[in-house]
Amino acid sequence: MRVELLVPDAPPVRRAAIDESGAFAQALDTVGAALVGADRAEDAFAVGSGTLQAAVYERARADVALSVATATAQRAAQALQSIFNMQV
Repeated sequence: MRVELLVPDAPPVRRAAIDESGAFAQALDTVGAALVGADRAEDAFAVGSGTLQAAVYERARADVALSVATATAQRAAQALQSIFNMQV
């Protein structure tokens, strides 16, 4: 049996190098900043310098960011589990 290499018709596409080493850490920092902002807005309302509307808005915003981060982590874990369960 003789095997010949496949030669593509088009030249290979060069892709720009993207540094994603800190993307996960940046996402966690963003969620953390949202939670800190919510705490500050609630503290400002408790002291009397902030409004209830701002406190509720910041808390809802932080809750949504946390929910999205949790769902993303769960999906990533499911994907990895599927890959690990593959039989080669």
